[in-house]
Formats: sequence, C-alpha cells, structure tokens
Amino acid sequence: MSSTAQVLKNWDWDKLQEKRAKQKGFTPPPRDPEPEEPRPDNTDDRERRDFFGGGNGGNNGGNNGGGDNGGGRGRGPRVVAFKVPKPGFATGKGLWMLLGILLAVWLLSGIYIVEPDEEGVVLRFGKYNRSTGPGPHYALPAPIETVYTPKVTQVLRSEIGYRNVGGQSATFQQGRVRTMPQEASMLTGDENVVNVQFSVQYKIKDAVQYLFNVADPTSLVHNAAEAAMREVIGNNLIDSAITDGKLQIQSDATQLLQTILDRYGAGIQILAVQLQDVHPPQEVIEAFKDVASAREDKSRIINEAEAYRNAILPEARGEASAIRNAAEAYAATRVQNAEGAASRFNALRVEYEKAPEVTGQRLYYETMEDILKKAEEKVVLDGQAGERALPYLPLPTLGAKAPKAGEGR
Repeated sequence: MSSTAQVLKNWDWDKLQEKRAKQKGFTPPPRDPEPEEPRPDNTDDRERRDFFGGGNGGNNGGNNGGGDNGGGRGRGPRVVAFKVPKPGFATGKGLWMLLGILLAVWLLSGIYIVEPDEEGVVLRFGKYNRSTGPGPHYALPAPIETVYTPKVTQVLRSEIGYRNVGGQSATFQQGRVRTMPQEASMLTGDENVVNVQFSVQYKIKDAVQYLFNVADPTSLVHNAAEAAMREVIGNNLIDSAITDGKLQIQSDATQLLQTILDRYGAGIQILAVQLQDVHPPQEVIEAFKDVASAREDKSRIINEAEAYRNAILPEARGEASAIRNAAEAYAATRVQNAEGAASRFNALRVEYEKAPEVTGQRLYYETMEDILKKAEEKVVLDGQAGERALPYLPLPTLGAKAPKAGEGR
C-alpha cells in the first residue's frame, strides 16, 4: 500500500472541520451519520479517497458546496471509489513460472569451457574437488562449486637485478633496462662484489598447488631465484663468475631454485635461468677488463702452441722413425758383414794352418785378381826382363783423358 493511500485512508475531512471550529471558539452542530452507499459485488475493501477524484461526490456536495454529481468544488475533497487489482500473478502460476526461469538460468550458469592452454580446477564449497582438461564442462553453479582456469602452458618470466623498460621485444643488449642495485649486488666466494643480472623462465607444473599453496607465486619465484643465485655465486670465485663459469652457474642455480620451489609445494617448473650480465662494480670494472683480456691472450697463445705442437709432432715422429729404421738396417748389415768376414777369416786360418804356403799363394792370386780387374792396361814381364824395364807414364793415354780448356770440371 502506498504512503498516499495510507494518508487518505486515515484522514477524515469532517473531523478536520470540527477541530478547526473548536480552535476558533465555535461549536458546530452535531452531524448526522451518513448513509453507507451500497457497493457493487466486484468491489473490495481497497477503496481509497482521492483529492482529484469526481463523479461520486454528491453525498458530500451539500455540505462542501458541491452538487449531486460532484460538479461543484467546495472546501473538501471529492470522494471517488476505485479498485486495486488483486496480485494474482505474484501468487499464482506466474510466480512459479518466474521461479522456474530463474532456476534454469542458475543451472545453466554452471557450464564452462577450458581452453587448450588451461586446466580447470573445481572447488566444492571451497574445497578442491577435481581437475578438468580442455573442452566444455559442467560444474554446479555458484556458490556450490567454483571453477579456476589457470594457463598451465604459458611461459612466465621473472627478472632479477634489472627491469625491462622497453617492452617484450627489447633485449638486454639494447640497453632498455633499469638496474636494481639491491638485487644485483652479490658476494663471491673470494669476498668480491659482483653485479649479477639474470632472468628466470617458468610455467605451472601443478595447478592445484599453484593456486592454493602459494599466496603470491610471482613474488615467490622472484625471491627464491634471488636467494638461489646468491648461494651459487657465493660458492664461486669472481674470475669464474665473469669469465668461463657462467654455464655452470646457470645450471647450479636452476637445480637449486627448483629444489626450493618443490620444498614449498609451489607447483612451478623452472625452465631456464639465464645470466644476462655479470660484471664487477663500476669502480674496478676497467681493471677486471684488463685481467679478462690477459686471460684471453693467455688462452689464445696456449691454443696456438698446442696447434703448432700438434702439427710438428707427427712430422718429427716420422723423421725419427725413418732414422731409427735406417740405423737398425745399417747396424744389421754391418753386423752381418762382420760376422761373414769373421767366418771367412776363421776358415782361412784353418786352411792356412793345414798348408801355409799353398794358402798364402792362393790369397796372393786372389788379391792380384781383384787388383788387375780394375786396371785398364796390363803389361806382363817374365823373368829377368822385368828388371830391365823402364817405367814411364802413358802420356798419350793421359793426354786423351785430360779435360779441354774452357770445360768445367
């Protein structure tokens, strides 16, 4: 019931007139009770008076200046009777239809779709109930069941020691980064300060653990990665950290970070830890560059020496082998010749002991035979004629063999 209808119901015009007359010191004559108008059968107790009605105001028209048809307007309101329809829709079939529609909409709200890169996690009254894969699924509508769909294949990235201010396409070498000194400064095993800037790539391994075991996974990965890197850097020397030990540092940090996250039950898998830049403080960076350059020169010279050694050693080994083989062959030949000469001498000695004159004569003949084989001209003198022979040089023969003037030797 509206407030206006309530006021009209409780308001009596005649009583108001009597109250005003008493206030002015005038006592009005007693009023005769008004006859009750017959009401039609289709009316009810919801009739109200209206300030702006008409038509049925004839009963009060005489007292208030109106006519029988309510045409005149006196000081009082004209009374009209009207009917308020019964709320049949709210109490009948319409209400049940409305409730049915609302129930159907509520039940249909439980349909949900899990994308290919997502995993559905369903809670029933706030407690984990089941996990669902990609595709359409149904869960009881809220507040009975609640569905979370984290992206389990998306690769996430955390930056420690710096922040990328150039967007996703910017690289560390382009200089579009902002250094974070408090995160980057670390202490090495030989008590030197080094600035380490690195990134961590990870993804969701267990959606349930990721959602409910950790309040802030991003901060957890960031803080755990910084702690793991500090421990690994503390176990290495500064020379190793800024030169040839970076790959080992990345591997050790990845394993240690994964161990920490598994201990917390974070449901996160570490894909890679990448060192972006490792350098000493700015005040001593030039000295460290000189040391690094000297180390590079040392490595280069060592490599060149090893290359020369690898090239010269096979050749030297070949020459040594050839000389050794020749010496062994010469030694074997000399030994065999010596053994043969010794055997011949021993045989001659035996024969000489048996017949000295015959053996000596035979040796003389063999020796002369060898000598005469090499002589080109031979002269044989027999008996006493040889004593009168005059030796001379064979001048014609020597002149024929002498080289001509102008010819080389």
